[in-house]
Amino acid sequence: MTVDTRVLRIRPMSAADLPSVQLIERASFTTPWPPHAYRQELEGNRLAHYLVATLAGEIVAYGGIWLMVDEAHITTFAVHPRYRRRRIGERLLLSLLDLALDRHAREATLEVRLSNLAARRLYEKYGFRPVGIRPRYYSDNQEDALIMTTEPLAEPAMRARTERLRHELDDAPAPSPVPDDEDAPGDAGVRLPPGGPG
Repeated sequence: MTVDTRVLRIRPMSAADLPSVQLIERASFTTPWPPHAYRQELEGNRLAHYLVATLAGEIVAYGGIWLMVDEAHITTFAVHPRYRRRRIGERLLLSLLDLALDRHAREATLEVRLSNLAARRLYEKYGFRPVGIRPRYYSDNQEDALIMTTEPLAEPAMRARTERLRHELDDAPAPSPVPDDEDAPGDAGVRLPPGGPG
């Protein structure tokens, strides 16, 4: 899936993107995945699908899912701190949900820090609801993770929600390609535990 919104483009991640992805990774997470993790994901994990968002050709966000049976598990999701609050994360999340639906996933799920209220609000907006807690999920500070899952992706109510939000994004101004002078506050999105997938 490729999404173009004037200067914003969302496309599949490639090995050539990994240096830029790693820069966002280190700027977004206190315990980043090691450099080889994404390469292993792209080259050796048949369940993994990763996307990047670019503004004027520069990678500013990325996200990924694992497709396990009929569930799309969002493994990681981050927007560069200098490009946050421009609805880039929304467009990327919508593309991940589209990808999950295209691959016949029944629902999408993720874990997010309990303290990450901004990310939780975003996921709730796109139909994720809390379904449980993973105690001490994050090794850096032993914080619990909130498990969030969507309603079935193909259900009429969920499809109507995503289409309404897609139209809102289509009508919104395109994100500016000029980075902020300072990093936007707030934690990054979601991710598997430190060490990543391998």
